[in-house]
Amino acid sequence: MSAVRSIARHEVTGLRRERLPKVLLILFVVMVMLSSFIGWLASTTVTSVWRESVRVGLTTAPNPFADMSPLYFSRNTVIYVVLIGALAAIVLGAMSGMRDRRARVTDLILTRPVSGREFLAGKALGLGAVLAGITTLVSMIAWVTLAVIAGPLGWGATLRLLAFFALVLVVLQTFALLGLLSGLRSREQTGALLLPISIWALITFVLPQLSTGANPVSLLNPVPAPPATDGAFAVLHAVLGPLSLTEQFKTVSGLLLANPDVIGSASLAVAVLGFALLLVTGALFATPRTALRTVFHD
Repeated sequence: MSAVRSIARHEVTGLRRERLPKVLLILFVVMVMLSSFIGWLASTTVTSVWRESVRVGLTTAPNPFADMSPLYFSRNTVIYVVLIGALAAIVLGAMSGMRDRRARVTDLILTRPVSGREFLAGKALGLGAVLAGITTLVSMIAWVTLAVIAGPLGWGATLRLLAFFALVLVVLQTFALLGLLSGLRSREQTGALLLPISIWALITFVLPQLSTGANPVSLLNPVPAPPATDGAFAVLHAVLGPLSLTEQFKTVSGLLLANPDVIGSASLAVAVLGFALLLVTGALFATPRTALRTVFHD
């Protein structure tokens, strides 16, 4: 266990020195900071238009944001996690795997009485610690931002916000371990980044399109694309729908953030995301010791 902790500490230190992942993660934090403000600004604009319409007698409809939960203002955070956060996690994991292989640190560590699984557990723990720290920071920023623009959150809203960011951590860790797995096993450095990013694009865009027939632009939305009800797309949705991890994340996130436009099963989405994390973790720990000591061909 001491070996795992030592490798995890080394991993955290190494990740703090990487520039590209740091820039992406800073961008992610900034966008999450702005998302609640953007959501609040949009609702304020709509409310001002509604008030003017009521004043001149153009409508008698109630204010569409009158009974809206303050968590609704954070709905755009979902898409920032899918686009920026997931890519940053992939880069973080891939560069973690490549860094030790380029410096031949893996060979040095594995000459010690350290098993391959201990080495991998330390790497995964270090990645998880970094992502947990970032997620905690982002959740605190989101809570403070919502408290400033909409008033202090009650216990119910606070717990739902914490549950949302716990789910964010699961998603980020899944993609980070996918990047780490690629960084440890790819024969070339370009492939170490290209492969997990291609898988991310497949999950985020290709699978939802195949199962819903949605336009690519509509997938850049915190609301999941509605499934087709008949034809070939309906059959594909039944088969490929559960594999669309980002759409499952949008579903449970929308329900947690009280987005009235989101419907679906939160339990199914959470089960799919949890299974994906277990699957990637299992694939990582199945990496043989000999593969960890291979060098890049380029």
